[in-house]
Amino acid sequence: MGVSRLDVFYRRLLLTKLFIGGWGKPEDLKRIFEFRKIIGDREKCESLVPEDYPVYTNKTEEHSDCLIHDGFFISPLEHLVPGILPQEAVKARFQFIVPKRWQKNRPVCIHLAGTGDHFFWRRRTLMARPMIKEAGMASLLLENPYYGYRKPKDQLRSSLKNVSDLFVMGGALILESTVLLRWLHGQGYWPLGMTGISMGGYMASLAVTNWPKPIPLVPCLSWSTASSVFTTGVLSKAVNWSELEKQYAINSVYEEEIINLLEYCGADSFKMGQYLGRNMDPIEHLLGVSGGDRASVDRFTKAGGEAEAGHGLLFGGGPGGGGAGDRLDHLLSSVNSRGTSLDSLPRGLHANDTLHRKKTDSAKCSRPSLHRESISFMKGVMDECTHMANFSVPVDTSLIIVVQAKEDAYIPRTGVLSLQEIWPGCEVRYLNGGHISAYLFKQNVFRQAIYDAFNRFCLKYPNLH
Repeated sequence: MGVSRLDVFYRRLLLTKLFIGGWGKPEDLKRIFEFRKIIGDREKCESLVPEDYPVYTNKTEEHSDCLIHDGFFISPLEHLVPGILPQEAVKARFQFIVPKRWQKNRPVCIHLAGTGDHFFWRRRTLMARPMIKEAGMASLLLENPYYGYRKPKDQLRSSLKNVSDLFVMGGALILESTVLLRWLHGQGYWPLGMTGISMGGYMASLAVTNWPKPIPLVPCLSWSTASSVFTTGVLSKAVNWSELEKQYAINSVYEEEIINLLEYCGADSFKMGQYLGRNMDPIEHLLGVSGGDRASVDRFTKAGGEAEAGHGLLFGGGPGGGGAGDRLDHLLSSVNSRGTSLDSLPRGLHANDTLHRKKTDSAKCSRPSLHRESISFMKGVMDECTHMANFSVPVDTSLIIVVQAKEDAYIPRTGVLSLQEIWPGCEVRYLNGGHISAYLFKQNVFRQAIYDAFNRFCLKYPNLH
């Protein structure tokens, strides 16, 4: 299956660069990988967020068909890893859109935001208000860190400054989703489910891996890992590779220490990235690029292979502090060095099999393989923190309905484990066309998948409240 020309064209219209600040602090990345060992295991996460975590509503608007409540709470990530979130992102904001008249039960679907989805109007207009009319279903819209009210003052639009910012965003959203699910459950709403489009679908998937009960999940236009969003998908052309390569070359901690922390899919992907970088002529074939476009493509992509999942990712640890920071350190120290138990998965080549080179600073930036190595490193760290195989399997995969576009150039699916392999029993529905056309014209298909997943839950668990 080819890729959508509309996806390729749309990406060329967007001129902003991603990760202009680079990878982020090496010490933050190290703590990210340690925290991933905890967040990837549902049982280890049970005590991270208290059952009675405080949530507040401070404003209500009445409309003809619904009530819209504005609410907020402090992100649990700020308590667990003090200082890792920008100050503007510490307060998590949400809108809760409730029908005036329920049709049946009191169902609520949490919608996580896709890339560039600032504030609430887009999800409210395209999904939440139609869901009130069509199914009498409430929606809770959570604001992403780094977006809308939670956007740092020095950030340009949706362009995150550092690779690590994506991980911090994801970690915050996983914990914040747990807060909201528990709050809704305590308020008597039922059934509860999660959805999202693109990055939002990926983040919803991560959040559900942490939820200890059966729950409907509808990830739209996302897949099993986010690594290739930035290495083989069309967004790879927006990455500031020159800065990433420079930092990777100058700071030996990336390849001499951080690579050794990669486990499972991260380690396998790093090795695969090295191999593909040497043996494939990448995105040029994937996007059907010819002649005149070749030079510009070559600059940005030298590796192909894995598939991405959306534009969203996992999370971060940060500088340790007193109090909650000490509790996190205690949790980290108690994690088994092997991380989550995935013995049934093939591990392939592990990080300690990777080759390390000692070189002088003057030679680092000029070595011909630097771009390949930077892409391999990107694939490794992304898969370490975002590959679904590194997380617990949701409690009941039959409640998962994935909606994917056949010609998605943002989310290529070639070369990675499919969601059906990682989550046996889930359903995948394919749409004709690409990422952009599906987002613009298939919102009704996304909503129908939500209704189907909720109905499936009610039939299977009529007494599970």
